[in-house]
Amino acid sequence: MYRIESKTDTNSAEYRSNFEAYQQLLGLFRQRMAETIHGASASSVKKHKERGKLLARERIDLLVDPNTPFLELSTMAANGIHNDEFPSAGIVTGIGVIHGREAMIVANDATVKGGTYIEETIKKHVRAQEIAMENHLPCVYMVDSGGVFLPDQSRVFPDKYDFGRFFFNQARMSAEGIPQIAIVMGSCTAGGAYVPAMSDETIIVRNQGTIFIGGPPLVKAATGEEVTAEELGGADVHTSISGVADHMAENDQHAIRICRDIFRTLKPADRQPLDLQPIEEPFYNPEELYGIAPLDLRKPVDSKEIIARIVDGSRFHEFKARYAPTITTGFAHIMGFPVGILANNGVLFGETALKGAHFIELCTSRKVPILFLQNITGFIVGKEYERRGIARDGAKLVHAVANARVPKFTVVFGGSFGAGNYAMAGRAYEPRLLFMWPNSKISVMGGEQAAGVLITVKEEQLKAKGKTFPEAEREALLKSILEKYEEEGSAYYSTARLWDDGIIDPVDTRKILAMGISASMNKHWEETKYGVFRM
Repeated sequence: MYRIESKTDTNSAEYRSNFEAYQQLLGLFRQRMAETIHGASASSVKKHKERGKLLARERIDLLVDPNTPFLELSTMAANGIHNDEFPSAGIVTGIGVIHGREAMIVANDATVKGGTYIEETIKKHVRAQEIAMENHLPCVYMVDSGGVFLPDQSRVFPDKYDFGRFFFNQARMSAEGIPQIAIVMGSCTAGGAYVPAMSDETIIVRNQGTIFIGGPPLVKAATGEEVTAEELGGADVHTSISGVADHMAENDQHAIRICRDIFRTLKPADRQPLDLQPIEEPFYNPEELYGIAPLDLRKPVDSKEIIARIVDGSRFHEFKARYAPTITTGFAHIMGFPVGILANNGVLFGETALKGAHFIELCTSRKVPILFLQNITGFIVGKEYERRGIARDGAKLVHAVANARVPKFTVVFGGSFGAGNYAMAGRAYEPRLLFMWPNSKISVMGGEQAAGVLITVKEEQLKAKGKTFPEAEREALLKSILEKYEEEGSAYYSTARLWDDGIIDPVDTRKILAMGISASMNKHWEETKYGVFRM
C-alpha cells in the first residue's frame, strides 16, 4: 500500500477559516451532548440517589471492564422532541467489554419519566437488540422502567416494531444462542416483566427491584386485593417462590458484580478470522479533519484527504484509480483491521456505479468489511444519461450494496441526498453502524433543489389556470422550503429520530469504526449471494 500524498495546505487561509468554523460547530455539538447526558431534572436525580440507586451511566461504568471504552449509541435520541423532556429517550444503549467479552448493554434511565417508553425509546431499544443479533453480542438489560409512557400509547404499543418487538427479539436471540442477562434494579411492570422472564439469567435487587404483570393499583382494581409492591413481586418472592429471578442482590453494586461473574461462565465467542496488522497511527494528524470537512456542501472535497486521516499510516491501496473518479475505492487498515473503502468524490455516474459494484464484489469474495464514506448529492440526471442507462447501472450498485453479507459501516462526512444515500449504504441497507459528523446533512434532495422543483410545480399549476405567481408569494414559498430543509436535513434532526446511530466527533471516527469491526467479528460472516443484475 502507498501512503496518500495529501494536497491540503494546512497554512492556507481557506483551511484555517474552515478549521475555526468547525471548532464553533464542535463546541455546539459538545454542549448539546453534555446537556443531553445531564438532562434529567435535579429533583429526579436527587430522589433516585436517595433510594441508594446508581444512575444509568454509573451502572454501566461499573459493569464494563476498567479502562475500556464504552461505545454509547444514539445519545441524542429524542433531542428537540417532546419538549426535550426525554433526554437520550430515557434509555442508554451501547457496546462495552465485560470480562473481555464485547456485549450490548441496554440500561433504562429512571430519572427520565420513570424510565417509561416513548416512540424513540422503543426504536432505540429495538435497534440495540438488532445490533446484538447481527453481531452475536451477549445482551445485558439493566431494567428500571415503568413500562409504556401511557399518554403515547398509540405510538408505542401495537405495531410490528413497537413494545412487543422486545420480546420477539429476545426469543429469537435465545434461539440463536445469544446470552441475555437481566438485572432488575427498579420497576419492571406489565409487558416489561417479560424482559427478565425471557432472559437466560436474572438478577434482582432486594427492596428495590420489582417484577409484576399487574402492579398493586391494578390488582386492587381488578380483584380488590391489597398488596405491597414487595409482596407482589419483590426479590424475595421471585428468588424463593416464583423462580422468575435467579439471583438476589443487596444493592446495585452487588447486582453488577453478580452479572460480571455470570460473564465468566459464558463460552468464548466463535470469532470471524481476519488478517490483523499491527496498529499504526495515521501519518497525517486526524485533527486536520476539522479544516477539511465540508461546511459548504457545494464545494468539492477530495475524499482521499478524509481517508488519509482515518486509516493506519495513511496507507491506501486504491482500486481503479484512473476510472470513474467520482468515487474512490480501495483497501486499507483501521487500527489493524482490514477494510474496503468506498468514498464519494462527486455525483454518481453510470461508470461510478459499475466501479463501486465491482469493488463490493471484491470485498465480499475476500471477506473484508466495507466502509462507506458518504458525501453524495445523488445520481447524475439528464436526457443523455437516461438514454445511456443510468437507472440500469445504478441498480447494479444498489444490488451489490443490499446483498453484501460482510459487515458494512457508514459514516456521513458531508451530504447524504436522494438515491445516493441508498447506493452508499444508508440506513435502509442495514450497515452494522451508521454515524454522522456534526456538519453533515441528510435529505431526499438539497433545499435549493427542492425549492426549485416545488416552485416550478406551483408555477405550472397557476399557469394552467391562467394565473401568474406573485413575486412576494414566490419568495415566501422559497424561504419556507429552504428553512424546512435546513432544519429537517441537519444531523441533529436525524439523530433525534434514530436515522443514525449517533453524531460523532470526526477525530473519533477511526476508534469508533475499529470498535464496530471488532464487535462484528463475534460471529462468522455469511456467504454473499447476488441476484439478477440487469446488464
